[in-house]
Amino acid sequence: MSRHRVVLFGATMAFYLAIVVAVLGSSWLVELDWKVMLYRPYEQWPQLHAFLDYFVVLGQRGPTAVMVMAWLGWRSWRQHTLRPLLTLGAALLLLNMTVGSVKLGLGRLGPHYATQIGSAELFAGGDIFPSGHTANAVVTWGILAYLATTPRARRWLSVISAMVALGVGATTVYLGTHWVSDVLLGWAAGLLILLALPWFEPLIARAEALVFAVRAKVRERRRPSTTTAPAPVPAPAAPAMVPQRGHDEDDVPVREPVGAASGRGSGRPLPARPYQPARSERPPVVPSGTRRPPHTERSPRTAPARPLGG
Repeated sequence: MSRHRVVLFGATMAFYLAIVVAVLGSSWLVELDWKVMLYRPYEQWPQLHAFLDYFVVLGQRGPTAVMVMAWLGWRSWRQHTLRPLLTLGAALLLLNMTVGSVKLGLGRLGPHYATQIGSAELFAGGDIFPSGHTANAVVTWGILAYLATTPRARRWLSVISAMVALGVGATTVYLGTHWVSDVLLGWAAGLLILLALPWFEPLIARAEALVFAVRAKVRERRRPSTTTAPAPVPAPAAPAMVPQRGHDEDDVPVREPVGAASGRGSGRPLPARPYQPARSERPPVVPSGTRRPPHTERSPRTAPARPLGG
């Protein structure tokens, strides 16, 4: 809360109390209320009645809360934060508590239900003071300027929300549903709530952290029940070690038990075969004749004859 905001909050609170005291004392403000009511503005400018009947909806709590909540909800989703929605909820809660309690406590009747001219019509079972339409317009549209992220957007939204709040308050006086003092107190009540919101920022931050913590716990509890563990991947089988046979070895069959081959399970081995030497152990076979074909042009070599005797 800045010093400027604290000073503005104190001035608005003094204005709020001054209006309440003026109405309680049936001062000149109550006389002004009756003069405007008897003037009947809706009869003086009937051409505005159709438009202002729709314009005053901008101060009704239900439609305005839905519109602003939709915008702030989109902002919360984009920014991944709950602060805009929680701030709106805190402001509306403060509005209902403060404005509602004063309404029920003073019990003022509206212009259409007034019973005595010049009377403040207090403690008569009404719920018109302060104006709920006016206070709601100030808070609902002013929260957009309060949550603006840039100074330029804050200035423009402040001007727009002020014009809407002033227009809604004047419209209720035009339609004859509120006294002038009701509207003045409604403007002050809504402005006090906007000025007091920074005091509730730590509470809003704790509420946001609590909501995120609860969401994290819920996700952790749901994770084991909804997700299944992946099936274990079997290890690749080791390749069978096949003995490498040389080019000079014969294919010697492997002896197996009779039970393994026939499936009878006798377990008695077959009789051993006679020993057969390997190809490398056999003596080499010498060919009987030469493999070279005879040459037709050459005569066979003959050894020279040796003399006999001697």
